[in-house]
Amino acid sequence: MFPTQTTTRILHRMQYRGEIAIVGARAATPYGEHMASELAGDLAATGTLIVSGGAYGIDGTAHRAALGVGGATVAFLAGGVDRAYPSGHQQLFEKIRGGGAVLSEVPCGTAPTKWRFLSRNRLIAALGGATVVVEAGWRSGSLNTAGHAAALGRPLGAVPGPVTSAASAGCHRLMREYDARCVTNAEEVRELLGLDAKDVTAEERRDPDQIRVLDALSARTARAPRDLARTAGLSEERVAAMLGLLSLDGTAIRTSAGWRLAAVD
Repeated sequence: MFPTQTTTRILHRMQYRGEIAIVGARAATPYGEHMASELAGDLAATGTLIVSGGAYGIDGTAHRAALGVGGATVAFLAGGVDRAYPSGHQQLFEKIRGGGAVLSEVPCGTAPTKWRFLSRNRLIAALGGATVVVEAGWRSGSLNTAGHAAALGRPLGAVPGPVTSAASAGCHRLMREYDARCVTNAEEVRELLGLDAKDVTAEERRDPDQIRVLDALSARTARAPRDLARTAGLSEERVAAMLGLLSLDGTAIRTSAGWRLAAVD
């Protein structure tokens, strides 16, 4: 990485549980983007660092999902960190810097080239404790990342898709020819990482916004959504959505005076 000592300090300061590389096609289908978002969001919400390449499609979706739940994510660029590529992800890279890191092994000012993308892929595979290919065509560049992961002896997973979909042909190839594990949810990714699902508490599974609303609630005094929004620093619409979820799992109850925490038996 460039520079090495700075990168090491950045990663050392980031608190996370395991690292997972999530990669896939730039021309992703809605199915692929849905799966990338589900996997990255769930894993990031419970402390796993999401590693990807900052490209359109699966990469960008994984980064956004991690940021959306307040998680940490790292983007490896093929060019210098001062040259946003793709340019349409300039704002995304700015957000990643606030909740993770944007890294490159080449100096600032370096232009991304085809061979640098392939070289960059080995870094994504190296930082990830495991690599998951969400969606990839038969000759997708994501298979190059998977190859690096396999060469490093890292666990490899692939998300299955419709057998009629060319966008998933590469994933099926990985499972058939390279012994990739079939991955359909975040729990199976945790198995790849060697994380025990029982170690992930219910509190860690919560949306960060739910935790903020929980902290604003009182067990004694009912509070109006507007007051909760002000205390939690969220919009009233977001607070209403979180209260609905907390009500479903029995954590919060609604009274004529407002919302409060449910009594613990």
